[in-house]
Amino acid sequence: MRHITHCLGEVLPKDYRTALEIMKRVGADLDEKFEYMFFPDFVEVYGLNDFEISTEALPLFTLLCSSEFAVRPFIVKYPEKMMDLMNEWSKSENHHVRRLASEGCRPRLPWGMALRDFKKNPAAVLPILERLKDDDSEYVRRSVANNLNDISKDHPNLVLEIGERWFGVNKNRDKLVKHALRTLLKKGNTRAMQLFGFANPKKVSVTHLKISPIKIKIGNNGIFSFKLKHTEGKTTKLRIEYAVYYLKSNGTQSRKIFQLTENTFESDTIYEFERKQHFKNLTTRKHYTGLHRLALVVNGVEQAEVEFELTL
Repeated sequence: MRHITHCLGEVLPKDYRTALEIMKRVGADLDEKFEYMFFPDFVEVYGLNDFEISTEALPLFTLLCSSEFAVRPFIVKYPEKMMDLMNEWSKSENHHVRRLASEGCRPRLPWGMALRDFKKNPAAVLPILERLKDDDSEYVRRSVANNLNDISKDHPNLVLEIGERWFGVNKNRDKLVKHALRTLLKKGNTRAMQLFGFANPKKVSVTHLKISPIKIKIGNNGIFSFKLKHTEGKTTKLRIEYAVYYLKSNGTQSRKIFQLTENTFESDTIYEFERKQHFKNLTTRKHYTGLHRLALVVNGVEQAEVEFELTL
């Protein structure tokens, strides 16, 4: 993408305003495609010192593909002016522009520049999220949830307070809150668990946990199974996950949570589970030979674990 941007910088007029007008005319005849990311990128690379015309172009280009990455250097350089503008964008009739208002100011946007000031204090972001929490577009509401999830990594109590205030109004709001609290749920945060009705699993037992084979070749699958029972005396809501403790290159282990199910379970009934887990190398994860662990997690609390070995 950046290579295309630099090539455009070579062939288009050197005057940024003239070049941008050409880009806008071309963009007006195009449909939405990810491949057009170079349109907002051109603004980011060549237009940072031209606030007015650049910020007029960014919401236009976000109709082709998101300007969420390109707005971030502008937020860093012009924090107050830019956030005032993004508040206005959050009122747009176009859902792509409204989403840009939220997605563009995420403190920890994946593959994007981190917004350090918002990681420290997200107060400037919150009015946008409040305005968009009941947006008609799922696309926009999902962005609000992702923004809150980012904030939860630095300010968990703030996001829990927001979640508790927003929850219980309607199904769309509840779905948003759950997605916003997903990191806290994976960490077993007690307040997050309680908000969604997952009680302390004092009377839950996990037995007969095993994995086969015990020695698994990298690239192959392991199959694990277990039995679960609770004695609460009533139907109980359980969130069942499992954690894989992956061996890292430095000899330490890194915990990764995977969800199995969320459901209601009858008291004094034995439930049997069997699942497959792959150990193929991915672009996002490399496996190392040695001892690993797999643990069963119920309502955020580890209940049982088993060791296994990865081999070549």
